[in-house]
Amino acid sequence: MTDASTPAAATEIEQDYRARLAQRRAALAARERTHANYGAARLVVFGSAIAMLAIGGFDAINWLPVPFFAFVVLAFAHARVLNARDRAAFAVGFYERGLARLAHQWIGHGRDGRHLAPQNHRYAEDLDIFGRGSLFELLATTRTHAGEETLAGWLLDPAEPDVVNARQAAVRELAPRLDLRERVAVMGDTLKVGVHARLLRQWATTPISLGGNGVRVAIAVLVAGTISTMVYWLASDHFGIVFATFAISQLLTAAFFKGRVGAVGEAVDEPAHDLDLLADLLRTIETESFTAARLRQIQAAVTGSGRPASAEIARLSQLTALLASRHNVMFAIPAGMLMWATQWAFAIEGWRARAGSHIPGWLDAVGEFEALLALATFSAEHPDYVFPDVIAGSPRFVAESVAHPTLPPSAVGNSVALGDGSTRLLIVSGSNMSGKSTLLRAVGTNAVLAQAGAPVRARACRLSAIDVGAAIRVQDSLTDGQSRFFAEISRLKDVVDLVGRRQGAVLFLFDEILGGTNSHDRRIGSEALLAGLIEAGAIGLVTTHDLALGEMADRFAGQAENVHFADQFDAGGLTFDYHLRPGIVRTSNAIALMRSIGLKV
Repeated sequence: MTDASTPAAATEIEQDYRARLAQRRAALAARERTHANYGAARLVVFGSAIAMLAIGGFDAINWLPVPFFAFVVLAFAHARVLNARDRAAFAVGFYERGLARLAHQWIGHGRDGRHLAPQNHRYAEDLDIFGRGSLFELLATTRTHAGEETLAGWLLDPAEPDVVNARQAAVRELAPRLDLRERVAVMGDTLKVGVHARLLRQWATTPISLGGNGVRVAIAVLVAGTISTMVYWLASDHFGIVFATFAISQLLTAAFFKGRVGAVGEAVDEPAHDLDLLADLLRTIETESFTAARLRQIQAAVTGSGRPASAEIARLSQLTALLASRHNVMFAIPAGMLMWATQWAFAIEGWRARAGSHIPGWLDAVGEFEALLALATFSAEHPDYVFPDVIAGSPRFVAESVAHPTLPPSAVGNSVALGDGSTRLLIVSGSNMSGKSTLLRAVGTNAVLAQAGAPVRARACRLSAIDVGAAIRVQDSLTDGQSRFFAEISRLKDVVDLVGRRQGAVLFLFDEILGGTNSHDRRIGSEALLAGLIEAGAIGLVTTHDLALGEMADRFAGQAENVHFADQFDAGGLTFDYHLRPGIVRTSNAIALMRSIGLKV
C-alpha cells in the first residue's frame, strides 16, 4: 500500500552513511596504492637478488641475506597492508548495503534465511518472515550462524513482556553506536556468515577421545628423548641402541593413538572454521562498556568462567592451526619425527576438557549480542519507527498509522484497535488489490517485530503478549493430496488449537476466509468459527469479498466491526488510496477490471 509521496529530505543516518562511505572509499583507494607499492618493492628486492647472483656469481652468496631479510620484512608489512585493505573494502560494503536499505533497494541482495524456515509454522510463510524480500532479509546483518539462528528464533516465537522490555533497552543503547556496528561488520577474513555454531556445539559436548596430562607429558618426553639421542648418535656414533629404542617406542606409541588422533582432527576440522571471527566478537563483548541490563548479562556470560572467552577461543584457533599444519608437504617428515599430530591432538582434547563445556553459553551470548545489534541497525535506519508498549493482560493490539516494515517509505499507514475493551474482530472488505491482505500482514509482522524487541512501523503501538495465527497464504498440495479448502480448514483448526493452548492470547489473521466453498457454507462456517474465537478471548482480522459476511458484525454484540478499502475505476484504470474506512465496501471492481483487459463480460 503506497501513495505518491516521497521522503522530503535525506535522513541524518543517510547523511552519516554517505559521509563515512566517502571516507572508507578514500581509505580503500589509499590502501590499494600502498598495496601496489609494496608489490613493486618486493619485485625490486627479488630482482636485485637475482641480479647479484648473475653479476657476482658465487661471490655474491654472502650478500644474499640482505635482500632476503628485506624481502621478509616487506612481506610482513605487505600482509598488514592487505589486511587493512580488506577491512576498508568490508567497511565500504557495510555502508553501501546500509544505503541500499535506506533507499529500499535491499530486496534480493541479502540473506533470505530460507534454511531457517520451519515447516508448517503458524505464521512464518503467511507473513513472509523468510524468503526474498522478507523481514529476515531486511534485518539479517549478523556475522555468524549463531546470530542468524537467534534472530530467526526471536521472529518465530514471541517473547514475554519482561524479556521484550530488556531487549528494547539493549537495542536503544546499541542503535547510536555506529562505530561498534562497523567494527563488527569488518571482522573476519570474508563477509560471509561464519562460525558453524551447530557443529561447534556438537563438538564441544561429545565425549573426550584423548585425555590425561600424564600421557601427554610422557609423549613429549618420548619425542624429546628420540630427537636428543638421534642428534647425539649422529654426532658421536654412540648410543645407537638407545636411539633405536626411543624411535621404536615412538613409532609404536604413534600407531597406538593413530585412530583416535585422526578422529580428533576430523571432528575439529569443520567446527574450527572462523574461530578468529568468534574470538573477535567475544573480545568486543568483553571490552565494550554497557549500561543496559541485558547487555551486561551477556557480557558476564563471556567473562564469568575464569579466563576470558576470547582468549580461550583464540587459543583453540592456534591449536587447530598447528594441528592443520601437518598437511603441509614440506613439513611432513619433521611432523612425523615430532609426533606433531598426536601432540596437538592431545592439546586440543585437553583444551576441550577444560573449556569445552563453556562453548554453548559463549555461542548463545554471541548469538544474542548479534541479534540485538541487528535490531539496533534496523532501529537506527528507521528513526521514525517506535518502540511499542508490550504489556501483560488481556489480548490487545492498538496501533496508530501502522504499515508494513518491508514496504517503501511511501507506504500508507492505517490505525487498528483490537481488544482492551474495544472491538475484538475487524471484518475487512474491499475490492481486489485494494490493500486487505497487506493490512493483515502489516498488523501481523509488526506484532512479530514488537515481541522480538524491535521498533515497529507505526506512530504509536501498544499490545499484550500475544501469539499470531494466520491463514493468509494457503495452497493446495498435489504431493499430500490436499485441496486448497482442506488445507485452509486444517490451518484454521491449528489456529483454534493455538487459541486453546494460549488461553485466548492470540491474534488471528484470516485472508478470504473459507473462500473455497459456496456462500451458504462459507457464511455459516465463518460465523461459527469467528464466534468461537472471540468467545475464547482471541482478537483478529478477517478479509472477505463476500459482502454478506459483513452482516456478521451485527450479531457479535459490539465485539466486531466492519471496515473497508475503497477504489475508483476511471479512464480504464483502477486507483486506490489504501485508507481504511468504516463500514462495508459498496463497490466491486471485478467486472470493470475484466473488461479493461478485453474480456467480454
